[in-house]
Amino acid sequence: MSDDGTGNGKRWRAATELVHGGTARSPYGEMSETLYLTQGFSYDTAEAAEARFKGDDPGFIYSRFSNPTVAMFEDRMALYEGAEAARATASGMAAVLAALMCQLSAGDHVIAHRAMFSSCDYIVTELLPRFGVPSTLIDGTKLENWEKAIRPETKLIFLETPTNPTLEVIDIAAVAEIARRHGISFVVDNVFATPLYQKPLALGADIVVYSATKHIDGHGRCLGGIVLSDREFIEDVLFNFLRQTGPSMSPFNAWVLLKSLETLEVRVERQTRTAAKIADLLADNPAVSRVIYPGRPDHPQAEIIARQMTAGSTLITFEVPGGKAAAFKLCNALRLIKISNNLGDAKSIIAHPATTTHQRLTDEARAEFGITDGMLRLSIGLEDAEDLAEDLEAALRVLG
Repeated sequence: MSDDGTGNGKRWRAATELVHGGTARSPYGEMSETLYLTQGFSYDTAEAAEARFKGDDPGFIYSRFSNPTVAMFEDRMALYEGAEAARATASGMAAVLAALMCQLSAGDHVIAHRAMFSSCDYIVTELLPRFGVPSTLIDGTKLENWEKAIRPETKLIFLETPTNPTLEVIDIAAVAEIARRHGISFVVDNVFATPLYQKPLALGADIVVYSATKHIDGHGRCLGGIVLSDREFIEDVLFNFLRQTGPSMSPFNAWVLLKSLETLEVRVERQTRTAAKIADLLADNPAVSRVIYPGRPDHPQAEIIARQMTAGSTLITFEVPGGKAAAFKLCNALRLIKISNNLGDAKSIIAHPATTTHQRLTDEARAEFGITDGMLRLSIGLEDAEDLAEDLEAALRVLG
C-alpha cells in the first residue's frame, strides 16, 4: 500500500489503491492519469542524457523501455497484487513468454501442469524445446507428481490455476514449498482467479502473470499483460529481456487499463455473484451433464479452493450430452450471450474450447486435459442475472 501523501504514515487499503495507487501527476494537476503518447524523451544537456543511459538518473529514455503512463499502471498493479515491482507487456502471452524466457537457458528443464491455455502449451511443449529447454507435463493436482518430475536441471515450474478451460485448481502453497526446497523458480498464471480472489505471491509463488486483456480491462477494448515479482527479478532479470526484445505495452492501452482498475472490484464482484447463481442453475438443469465452478462444494478441489481463493470468480465450464453438435446447437440458440473466445468481459461470452481456444491440440491431448466435444466455457458479464438465466434456459430447451 502507498502513503496517502499527508506525511502521517497512513496507508491506503486495496480498493483505494485501485483508484489512486501509482498516480504521478504532471504540473497541471489533472485528475485523470496523464496519457504520454511519445516514443522518446529530451534531455537538457548531453551530460544529462549520458547520466540517464548510465542509470545514474532514473528518468525515462524511450517508451520501448519505460513510459510514465505505463509506469503508473505497473505501480498500481504492484500495489494491489502486493508485489515489489511489475513490468507491463503488449499482451498476456507476451507476459508469459517473457516471464519464462528471461530466466531460462539451453539445458534447463521446465515442469508444467498439463492443462494449460493452448498458447501456453505451445510455448512450453514446442517453442522452449527448440532452444534446448525440454519440458515435462504432469497432472499437477497430485502433489507427488511435481516431486517425481524434478530433475537436477529443472529450473522452472509453470502453472495456471484455475486452469483454462477445465477449471482445475492447483495447491499453490504446496507447489511453492516444493519449488523452494529444490531452488526452482515458480511462475503462476492467475488470470481466471483475478488478483481480487487469489494472491499467488502471498501463497509462495515467485512470479505471477496476467493477461490484462481479460478482467483487468474488462470491456474487450485492448490487449495487455503484466509480470509481477520481487524487485530483483523484475529489474535485474526481466527488464533487460523486455528492453532488448520489445514487447512493450502501448501508453494508450496502459491508460485504458488504469481507468479499468478503478472499477475492477465492483465489476468482478458483481460478475462473481451472478456466476454462482448461473452455475447452480446449470447444475439443476437436466440438459446439462456436468458443471465445474470453483465456488461450488462439488468442485473436485473444493478444499484447496477454500484455502487459497476467496470466491469462485467469473468462469463456469459445463458439458452437454451429444458432443460438438449439441454444443454448437446450444451456442447458436443463445440470443444474449455472445460467442467469442475472450473472457472477463462486461458482456457474457460462451466458447467451445475444442474448436477454438484449444483446437490446435490433438484429440488425444484434449482428452488428456479433460476437454470434451460437449464442453463449453462461459464467462459471466454484467448483465442482469435473470436475463442470462432465461437465455440459457431457452437455449437448453432447444437441446430437448
